[in-house]
Amino acid sequence: MTLPDTAPGTIETKTGPALENKAGAGETKAALADLATAFEAFKATNDARMAEIEGRLGPDVVTEEKLARIDAALDTARTRLDRLSLDRARPPLGQPEAAARDGLGLSEHKAAFDLYVRAGESAGLKRLEEKALSAGSGPDGGYLVPPTIEREVLRRLAALSPIRALATVRTISGGQYKRAMSVTAPVAGWVAETAARPQTDSPVLAEMSYPAMELYAMPAATQTLLDDAVVDIDAWLADEVETAFAEQEGTAFVSGNGVSRPKGFLAADTVANTAWVPGKIGFVGTGVSAGFPAANPSDVLFDLVYGLRAAYRQNGTFVMNRRVQSTIRKFKDADGNYLWQPPLAAGGAATLLGFPVAEAEAMPDIAAASLSLAFGDFRRGYLVVDRTGLRVLRDPYSAKPYVLFYTTKRVGGGVQDHEAIKLLRFA
Repeated sequence: MTLPDTAPGTIETKTGPALENKAGAGETKAALADLATAFEAFKATNDARMAEIEGRLGPDVVTEEKLARIDAALDTARTRLDRLSLDRARPPLGQPEAAARDGLGLSEHKAAFDLYVRAGESAGLKRLEEKALSAGSGPDGGYLVPPTIEREVLRRLAALSPIRALATVRTISGGQYKRAMSVTAPVAGWVAETAARPQTDSPVLAEMSYPAMELYAMPAATQTLLDDAVVDIDAWLADEVETAFAEQEGTAFVSGNGVSRPKGFLAADTVANTAWVPGKIGFVGTGVSAGFPAANPSDVLFDLVYGLRAAYRQNGTFVMNRRVQSTIRKFKDADGNYLWQPPLAAGGAATLLGFPVAEAEAMPDIAAASLSLAFGDFRRGYLVVDRTGLRVLRDPYSAKPYVLFYTTKRVGGGVQDHEAIKLLRFA
């Protein structure tokens, strides 16, 4: 960043965070501009490619390569914009700033946890958890992190894990969450004012259970880092575990089989949407194996959108990976307008047919009979269950001279309303 010319001594009067915020805002604005520029180049190149196909019965190889490079640049620009938005929301690593956020400084639990992480002294944590009658704590099970760290980790997971950001999240204190689901709708009808009211059939209820499974990460640190009193251990730990947790969650919420992990929505039973029944997710077929139809390929996207009831459709979101998104970027409507549009602001989502697009790398690529694209109201359709408590076990012996921190959290998930999600099947 190039600072403007100022009189001697002027720069010293400006605070570091103010300069960082200004620089961050400028970099985010530049990244957003780069994304818009890349998409304009993508549209122009794809239009030229389509003209070549119509005029010479085949696209030029050079044009195809150029389009592939611009498409990759689009993905890179979007990733950069998302990362900048996330970085600006992160707290600083310095301990004084962290203490200022807490207002009254480090709490007793936080101070005891800080001493445990830096020096391995666990007496303070053991005393606190004994007073709180906490079960499963101690050297074998680890110690609970302060609530501020747990909240920070969950906040970051919501920003990084696409399905968690869309789904309903429940926090529980036990090992599983149970709720009742109506298998059949209650019977109702019209009746005159003085006519008899015949008894109607009661709805049939089924119990749905969402067990909390154990997810772990094992970040490592040098003793030099731990001895540095300026480093905020809370932020460091959150930094280290966020990516590992987000990647594992992202895969499990999409395709997990429910064995020692959450059950993903792609693992649910499916049925053709025209024959949908409760307890199964409906799908719409493309009519072509491993691809979109050659003529009017976007029609199947409209079929998918309108296969969802209006009550769910108004909060609908597309979920796909970047390779499927790359294919759909080329689609146009009858007026020649591109159906995919880049985000209008930093932190925003790209849109398809006016609905937001969530990029989930755990979604499968296009293949024969694959379920590579989902659309629905995931807030009503999918449930994430977090068990209270994030545990850390300090291990200074297994990888000397590094200190390992075996960090675990309990999380579960599954479909809670099968009618709220629809899938596109490439068959």
